[in-house]
Amino acid sequence: MQNSMSKYFNWSKAIFVALILTSSATQFISAQTVTETKATVGTTTTWGKVDGVSVVGLVQGPSAAVADLQIACVFEYTEGDIFNPPALPAELNGMVHLDEALKGIITEVRKKGQFKGYALETLLITPPKGSLASKKLLLIGLGDRNSFDAGLMKKVGSVAMREALKLNVKTVSFASDIKDAGIDSPTALVAGNVVLGAFDAYRTQSYLNIQHLSGKMELQKLILLAGPSFFSVAGGGIKDAISKLNTK
Repeated sequence: MQNSMSKYFNWSKAIFVALILTSSATQFISAQTVTETKATVGTTTTWGKVDGVSVVGLVQGPSAAVADLQIACVFEYTEGDIFNPPALPAELNGMVHLDEALKGIITEVRKKGQFKGYALETLLITPPKGSLASKKLLLIGLGDRNSFDAGLMKKVGSVAMREALKLNVKTVSFASDIKDAGIDSPTALVAGNVVLGAFDAYRTQSYLNIQHLSGKMELQKLILLAGPSFFSVAGGGIKDAISKLNTK
């Protein structure tokens, strides 16, 4: 009897140790997965094409992304909103980098009410040579931060594309800057909606082009910027949007 009990306890102990080891391994794999899914700055992927236009993901800040046109989004102004919590710290905040590269002009025009940031309001800036990696910067307003809804991003995407086509650019880079502003938004849905809205506008212009009611469309690449922690999630939303557009 004593020998049987001893075997039972040894068997139980072995199972307990195995469970501990399995749990530890699972935690290690989980942590490893998190590390692997955090992309490094400069990571780029072509998520697909729509109507011949490449849709590219890039881990980069809007001040450093190379494009004919850089688009960035901003909410209606409140004092210090891009610098203070809940906005991301300066080192992770693309809008702060843009503002600093332009010597505070974004904050200045917002603070003076010259650009209010109302939903879909636009402001085109030609940056001084060497200040930004892009040739032009377009700001698009997102309205009141307290009433933000991801559905707005379809309209933002449409406005972004229409303005890009007006400027006849070949490459356009888009940064939503919603996470930078401290808004806990659904990353995949936001990114997907931008793509859906952008190509709805693109196809309208393409139709006009076929009818000889529009000039030649030069756009070759739409670049969507994302932070290291959101690159893969944003990519999922972008790929879903591309799939929907390519089955229409």
